[in-house]
Order: sequence, then C-alpha cells, then structure tokens
Amino acid sequence: MAMASSRNGAVRGSMRPVSGANSSNLRSSSFKSRIPSSAPAPRRSSSASIGAADNGVPGRVRVAVRLRPRNADESVADADFADCVELQPELKRLKLRKNNWDTETYEFDEVLTEAASQKRVYEVVAKPVVESVLEGYNGTVMAYGQTGTGKTFTLGRLGDEDTAARGIMVRSMEDIIGGTSLDTDSISVSYLQLYMETIQDLLDPTNDNIAIVEDPRTGDVSLPGATHVEIRNQQNFLELLQLGETHRVAANTKLNTESSRSHAILMVHVKRSVVENEFPVSNEMESSSHFVRPSKPLVRRSKLVLVDLAGSERVHKSGSEGHMLEEAKSINLSLSALGKCINAIAENSPHVPLRDSKLTRLLRDSFGGTARTSLIVTIGPSPRHRGETTSTILFGQRAMKVENMLKIKEEFDYKSLSKKLEVQLDKVIAENERQLKAFDDDVERINRQAQNRISEVEKNFAEALEKEKLKCQMEYMESVKKLEEKLISNQRNHENGKRNGEVNGVVTASEFTRLKESLENEMKLRKSAEEEVSKVKSQSTLKTRSGEGEDAGITRLQKLLEDEALQKKKLEEEVTILRSQLVQLTFEADQISLHCMPSLKILLNTHVLFFQMRRCLDRGAPGNSYSGTDSLPSRHSQARESVNGQKAPFATLCEQVGLQKILQLLESDDANIRIHAVKVVANLAAEEANQEKIVEAGGLTSLLMLLRSYEDETVRRVAAGAIANLAMNEVSQQLIVDQGGISLLSLTAADAEDPQTLRMVAGAIANLCGNDKLQARLWSDGGIKALLGMVRCGHPDVLAQVARGIANFAKCESRATTQGVKSGRSLLIEDGALPWIVQHANDEAAPIRRHIELALCHLAQHEVNAKEMISGGALWELVRISKECSREDIRSLAHRTLSSSPVFRSEIRRLGIQF
Repeated sequence: MAMASSRNGAVRGSMRPVSGANSSNLRSSSFKSRIPSSAPAPRRSSSASIGAADNGVPGRVRVAVRLRPRNADESVADADFADCVELQPELKRLKLRKNNWDTETYEFDEVLTEAASQKRVYEVVAKPVVESVLEGYNGTVMAYGQTGTGKTFTLGRLGDEDTAARGIMVRSMEDIIGGTSLDTDSISVSYLQLYMETIQDLLDPTNDNIAIVEDPRTGDVSLPGATHVEIRNQQNFLELLQLGETHRVAANTKLNTESSRSHAILMVHVKRSVVENEFPVSNEMESSSHFVRPSKPLVRRSKLVLVDLAGSERVHKSGSEGHMLEEAKSINLSLSALGKCINAIAENSPHVPLRDSKLTRLLRDSFGGTARTSLIVTIGPSPRHRGETTSTILFGQRAMKVENMLKIKEEFDYKSLSKKLEVQLDKVIAENERQLKAFDDDVERINRQAQNRISEVEKNFAEALEKEKLKCQMEYMESVKKLEEKLISNQRNHENGKRNGEVNGVVTASEFTRLKESLENEMKLRKSAEEEVSKVKSQSTLKTRSGEGEDAGITRLQKLLEDEALQKKKLEEEVTILRSQLVQLTFEADQISLHCMPSLKILLNTHVLFFQMRRCLDRGAPGNSYSGTDSLPSRHSQARESVNGQKAPFATLCEQVGLQKILQLLESDDANIRIHAVKVVANLAAEEANQEKIVEAGGLTSLLMLLRSYEDETVRRVAAGAIANLAMNEVSQQLIVDQGGISLLSLTAADAEDPQTLRMVAGAIANLCGNDKLQARLWSDGGIKALLGMVRCGHPDVLAQVARGIANFAKCESRATTQGVKSGRSLLIEDGALPWIVQHANDEAAPIRRHIELALCHLAQHEVNAKEMISGGALWELVRISKECSREDIRSLAHRTLSSSPVFRSEIRRLGIQF
C-alpha cells in the first residue's frame, strides 16, 4: 500500500492568525444594480467585460473544459482506439463519443485543447476573476476532474525552471501585486488543505484542526485559526507555495504517481484603499449653483479563492486499499456533496445541503453566493475512462446553470481619514507654533531695540547735560570776573573823584543800586549752580563708593575661591595617597597566609581602616565632595579578583577560617565587625556552591535574626541582599518561608526608605515568587502586598524587581491553573495589582515593561480573569503587545491568548478592533 507523503519546509515571513472580517461598518452594492444616468459607468477591463456579458447573466458561473494529452501508458494501451472526446474550440463545443456511431455534443464557455498554453488557460479562465477581485468583488477559481487529468498542473504549477509552465496561482498573484500599491494596499494569503474532513494549515503543520466560523448576520465564512501571511513580492509568494506543497498529502496510485489526497485551498485577501468620487448635486432653489460633496476614503476588502480539488477516482482503477481507501472514500463523499449542492442551486431547490461537507461550507459563497466563479474541468482522452469523463462533463454542465449575485464590500476608511486629519492637525499646530515663535522673536527684537534706543537717548542726554553744565559754569565765571573788574574799576574811580574833587567821576546812587542788584542776581545764580554741582558730586561719590564695595566683595570672593581650590587640590592628593595605601594593604592581606581568625582580622582590619579613612576625610574636609563610599566597588572588585592565580579572598577566608566561625561573628558586639561579617556572608551567598553550605551551617537563621533585631540600615540592606542570594536556591526558599522569612521581609519593606534596601527586599520576594509550591503561603503571609507596597519608592531598580516578582507569580499561577491544581481568579487581582500592571505595561524602562507584558499574558490565559482585565483596560495593552512588543515570544503568547479566549474575541469584535 502506498504511503501518504508530507514534506516539511521553512519560509521567512511574519505569520499571524486570520481574524474574522469586521462587518459592523460594511456596505454592499450589487453588481446587477442599475447605475444612475448622471453617473459615469464604472471602469471595466476588456476581459472582465467579456466574462460579464456571457449570455446576459453577469453572475453566472463560467465553465471551461481542458483536454489532457495522452500519456505514455495511454499511448501504448489505447493505440488502436480513438479518443473518447472530440473538441471544437472555435465553436466552444465538445463531442463525447458514447460508441463508434453515437455522440453527444456539449457547449461550454471555453474549450481548451491539449495544445493550449498555460497563459491562454489563465487569460480565459482566471484573469476576469482576478480583475473583479481588484475591483472589490470576491472571486473563486476551481479545478475539477478525474485523478491524473492535470488539475494541479493547471492551477498550482510553480514553473521554477520554465516560466511558461506557471499555473493559475502564480499568474494570479502577479496580476494582483501589479494592480495594487504596497504603500496603501495590503495582500495576505492562507494556504489550507481539506484532508479526511479536517482543515489543516499547509503553512503551519501543527495547526491541524481549523474551525469554520460563519457570521449569523451576513453568512460570511471565515477561518480565524488559519495562518495569515503578508505578501510583499512575488518571490515571497513562491516560497510560501513551495512550503505548502511540501506539506500537502500525496500518494502513488495506478492512475497517478503523485496523486493529491486532499483538496488544496489558497485564499488571497486583498485590501485596497479607494476614494469615492461624489457627483455634483444641483440646488432646486438655485439651478445655476452646484455643490460637490467631498470625496470619502473607502476600503474595499475582497477575497480570491483558488481550489485544487482532489481527483475523483474509482477504487478498482486506482488500486487504493487500506488507509488510501479511506482517503478515497472521503474525497468522493466531499465531491458528491458538492455536486448535490450545485444541482440544488441550479434547480432552485428550497433546500441546499451545504452542511453535508466542510468543502461545501467553505465554497458556499462561490456557488449561489456573491463571488464571481470560474470552473475549469479537466478530462482525459482515454476511452477506458469514458464513464469518469462523462461524469466530469455533466458536472461542468450543471455548474453553468448556477447564478451568483455579485457584490462589492466596502467600508469607510476611518483609519485613513483619522490619519489624514492628524497630519493636518500636526501641520496646523506646527504652523501655529512657528507663528508664535516668530511673534515672540519679534517682541524680543522690539524690546531689544527699545532698550538700545533708551540707552542711547540716556547717554546723549547725559552728554548734553554735561556740556550745558560746563557752558553755564564758564559763563558764570566770566560774568563774575567781569563784575569784579568793573567793581574794582568803579571803586578806583570813586576814590580818585573824592581825592581830586572831580564831579564827573562820581558814581551816582542810581548806578550803584543797579550794579548792586546785578551782583545779587549773579550771586544767586552762582549759589544755585554750586548746589547743582554739589548734588552731582554727591551722586558721583555714591556710585564710586558702591563700585568700590562691589570690587572689594569680588576680590574677597576670588580669594576665597582660590583658597578653596588650593585646599581641594591638597585633599585630592591626600585621597590619592590613601587609595594607593589601601590597594597595597589589600594586596598584602591577600598574600599573607595566616591561620583562621588572624586572616579574618586582617580582612576586617582592612575594612575598618577604610571606614576610619573615610570618616577622617569627612571630618577634615567638610567642603570636599569626595565620599569614601565611591571606592567601595573598586575595593570589593579587587578583593574578589585572584592574585597570582590564587582563589578569591572570600573563598580563601572561608577555607582557612571556617564558615561556622564567620557566622559566629554575625553576633559580635563590635558593630563594625558585625557589618563586615554580614558583607562577607553576602558575598559568599552570591556563589551557588556556597549557598547550601551557608544554610546547613545555620547562616540563614542568623541572617533572619539580623533582619529581625537590628535597626541599622546597612545591616538590614546587606542581610536582605544575602537572603535574596539564598532565595535563588529551591531548598533555601522553603526554609525561608518555614522560618517566617516572608513576614520579616514584608516588615522590612514597610519600614525601609532606602532604595537599595527596598531593591534587595524586592529581589528576595521576587525569587520566592518563582516557586510553584510557595504560591499560597507567599500570598497569605502578605508577600504580594509587600511587593506592591514598595512601588511607593519609585526607583527604577525597585520597580524592575517588583515587575519581575509579579511576572514570576503570574507564570506560576498560569502553570498551576493549566495543570488543574488551582482554580478561581488570580491572587494578584485579589490584592489589587491589576491597575499598577496596566499603568506600567508601556513603561519607558525596558526591564519593567518586559516583565509587566509577560505578567499580562499569563494573567490573560485564564478565562476567569478575562472580564476584570477588560474592565481594567488590560485588553488594549494585550492588543498592543501582540502587535508592537519587541520580543517575538511575548508577542506570540499575547496573540495566542487573545485568539484562544472567547471572552476576549467577543470583546474585540464588539469594539471593532483590527486584530
């Protein structure tokens, strides 16, 4: 018995499940509807017009018949017999010989001889359908015939070596890609096979039981579970076809060496963006005016279905037996159901048995529906198969009686319109911002010009005032000098007159009075001028004093800065010297091989020396910005490194001193020794090899005692870090919970304010959240509430640990629910974590966002959480994650979760989300 073959392959490309078409805003227009006289006739290609005008019935199923040439076996076996058929392609007729003297004549839409090329077959059979699909109609091209008559050759031939041999599938995709724009349109394909009444995905063999979904309102059939692949170029499509052919079931029979044992169905989904041109509408009140409504963006969704039916066969001729016999029965039953449906539709029967087979359910739109359908029936010339040839021809004749109602499915492209409005809004905002900036620049320029003008006017006024003042002073001095000279001259004349007794030289009393008044006026002017000069001098003195005070202050400040810089330079030199001494001491401490407690004392003395050095620096240089803690990481990293190939200091110390003695120092009365002992234990706990030793030696109990009894922030931080390291071990996790560690960590989380301490505590709880066995105990002891309480800190490192803990807890819950161990809604939702999770699902920090996205996907896997997640806004985040998440595994998990949940799918359909 021949074995069925299925070959696996791989192809690059993004795949996602096909979602059902959203028909909430669809509008349909009949192809048969009358076009208004005022509107121009719609554009049609020549081949489409020919197909539409056949017999005056544009929606009738067009049927073409193709004759296969004789093969080698038939040439030998039937050499003495004539062909059972005679073709008359020019009359589109076929004569079937029933015997040597009796024939029957049949007419078809096209009759293709054995010499017809693949291009000719495509142009007369499939091209009108493809052009209708590009215009927005659904279309179907199907091949029917006996096994071995060339159906797969006609429909699915790839033509890798000879492009002229390409079949209808390849040529159809070439025309579709050439007739669409990759910028505005989209093309996607699904490749399926109907095998033994089970729909299987040829692009994803693991998807082997796809359900058929029918829209109760429109009757549309969809396959939400099928793989949906975006097509960008012809090469991508050829790779997909090749991949699908490797997975298709085939077998070797007596009639065909590679007989298809399943019906292959290629679905091509085309989405095109068009603009609806509205016609002018005249106004009744004013016949001369016309109004043109604006164009509306529309989206036309059409589907091309290419069906390569498995060949009908008779068992005694094909030699099928065993499993192949069951396959033949399934094929013949589905083809029989298809024939019954076509008969019922052709005879206008009130009942069409579409549900008798999954094949008829898938093709309900192709026969009696809204799709343009072309059928090519393939026949062979051998008279041995006259019965099968007759059955095939009669099937085609009955199919020609089926009439479909062609419709275009359009919907308003709200997304494109919204995008266009957003672009316009952005332009308006940008223009507004540009104008506002220009206005602000003009105001600033005017203010600057006004200030310059005011300064210039003040300067000119001061110069003019100074010149006028100097001029007045010079005139005043000249007037005073002239008056003094005149007074002296008059006095001399008066004295000479008295002495000589001359009456002519005597100054009269009236002249003297006039001169006296003039002198008094000059004295008043001089006094006012002196007052003004004194006022100007006082103002000048004040300005000079203020300037001198400012200069003195600047000088003092510069001197202080120089002193500070000198002091800082000296302190930096001292710090450099102390650092070099510290490195030397660390190196010497690693090299000295002392025994037990002396080794620990050396290491502790190094820590104490460093601590004292930092304290001395803090006391000695209060203005210095250097802090001793800056060198801690370098010192610890030097302490961890190997020196001359020896082990790290902590490992060497543990071997020489003994872990038990180191743990005893945790209870030392000396605070410095206790702190450094905790640090040593924390470093040892970071190594996986030391974790079990520390737990067996009682180190976990001692660390929990420190966390419970000490209020020192350093001790609590380092102890929490050591517990977090130990919490990575599963055995240690159980002991931490049994000894009340969750309660202690919760109390520490409530009291601590230091971000580093909270980060350590959150890390410890996050590690515990990853244990499936501790879920209930962790929740009952308040671990989840403590984890959520630490978000008050707001530090990114703390939030990252909180997100990691929530993701671990959600993952364990998901696993427990899947295994049937747990039921009911999530404990995270019980503690109110959902609002915080939704709020930070798109956080800017990548670690926080990645963990929160993973937690959302795990929470959504349980149907009991779905309603609360929808009401809390988590559905939108899940849709975003399924499309935009940078990690492919999280994106795929979100996609599968949304696809498998009936509640989510119902809400997505209700909201009209494109998914």
